[in-house]
Amino acid sequence: MQQFTRLVGIARLASEGSVLSEKRRVEYRSLPTRKWLNRCQSKRVPFDWTINPYRGCEFGCKYCYARYTHEFMEIPDLEAFETEIYAKDWCGDSFRRELRSVRRGQVIGLGTATDPYQPAERKFGRTRNLLEALLGVQGISLFVTTKSDLAARDADLFRELAKKNEVRVTFSVTTLNGDLTRLIEPFAPRPYLRIEAVGKLTAADVHAGVICSPVLPLITDSAENLGAVAEAAKAAGADQFGANVLFLQPSAQRVFFPFLAERFPEYVARYRREYASGAFLKGVYPEKIRQRVHDIRERLGLLRRDFEHATVPVPQDAQLLLF
Repeated sequence: MQQFTRLVGIARLASEGSVLSEKRRVEYRSLPTRKWLNRCQSKRVPFDWTINPYRGCEFGCKYCYARYTHEFMEIPDLEAFETEIYAKDWCGDSFRRELRSVRRGQVIGLGTATDPYQPAERKFGRTRNLLEALLGVQGISLFVTTKSDLAARDADLFRELAKKNEVRVTFSVTTLNGDLTRLIEPFAPRPYLRIEAVGKLTAADVHAGVICSPVLPLITDSAENLGAVAEAAKAAGADQFGANVLFLQPSAQRVFFPFLAERFPEYVARYRREYASGAFLKGVYPEKIRQRVHDIRERLGLLRRDFEHATVPVPQDAQLLLF
């Protein structure tokens, strides 16, 4: 007799959702939601709270670290993260009650496990819903991270929120090379659109910055590539620039390594070797990238991104661990 696993938690809630809409490669589903605010336990970022209006992301970035989040819903198919998108059920009154737990001086990160401005936002407007609800809060910091030029749509709300809070919108731009972008981020907005969005937000007096993250070793890690992104960001009015080296969770490796084998086969063995001991690279290589980014900031007069990782001291006898 066939055995069935009893779903619990978010897996059960996901199973209770209904299909909201469909298009050629993506199905949108509703997600019954108990809460929107999540306490942040990570020591790598300074957020007290995180908000992710959606589950899954259809941008399809080959390196995406957040693919594991679909596993919580008992969805093991790796491609489902980018083809089954869940829009959380919205209730403004419930969310505003949650906001009573947020204290002055605390930091909310919006878009930590899925892009808040992916195409689903055009259909469902969950991100704009929560920004409107946040207008009643004061004395907090709101950090938004996205790959989408759609963020410029909400310049009015960011500007209004910034009257009583710290608000910063950061765009991830890994490279200005359009052909390369189409390989590594196949369904994300083109780089120049993201840079244009930086300009639209800064023109509206909204603080906007750019991160060249993740830095892909041997692919996007050159001083020329990082410098070109930073120069474009500066020209658009960005006041901050940063970058962090790629980290690869096991779920991300299962997508990224086959991608490398197809598009960059000469790098596969080196990546497998250096990421064999963990998702994060350690040693001289990440320090080298941090120094490269620091030099670019110094040259262009850009600020350090507020919540970049602190520099990890490298022992004098450290070996070059990667590339």
